[in-house]
Amino acid sequence: MRIGDLAQKAGVTPRTIRYYENLGLISPSEREGAGFRYYTDTELARLQKIDCLKSLGLTLEEVASVIDLYFEDSTGIKGKQKVLEILHRHLHETDDKIEALAQFRSELQASIHKIQQCIETGSS
Repeated sequence: MRIGDLAQKAGVTPRTIRYYENLGLISPSEREGAGFRYYTDTELARLQKIDCLKSLGLTLEEVASVIDLYFEDSTGIKGKQKVLEILHRHLHETDDKIEALAQFRSELQASIHKIQQCIETGSS
C-alpha cells in the first residue's frame, strides 16, 4: 500500500509516517521507480504498536528502544519486560517530582503564613 493508504488505516498523517521513518521506527518495504513508498501490513502493525506504546507514556526515543523487541519475539514478552522497566522508571521519577512539589508547597505555605503575620502585626 502507498503512504496515504497506510496513513489512513493507521489514523496518522503521511508526515507522521515520514517522521517515524527518519527516526528509524518504520521503513517502507520497497520503492518503485517513481520513488513511491510501498508498505505492508507489518508497517501498519508497527504504527499501531507505536501508538499503543505512546499511549502508555513512552517517548519516541523509548519506543525506538523497544519496538523491535515486539517484532523479533513473537510472544512479545521481551518487549513487555522492557516497557515494564521504563514504566517503573517513570513511576520513580514521578514520585520524586511529587515529593519535590510537596516540599515546595510546604515552603510556600510557610512563606504565606510568615507574610500574613507581618501584615497583621504591622512589622516588616
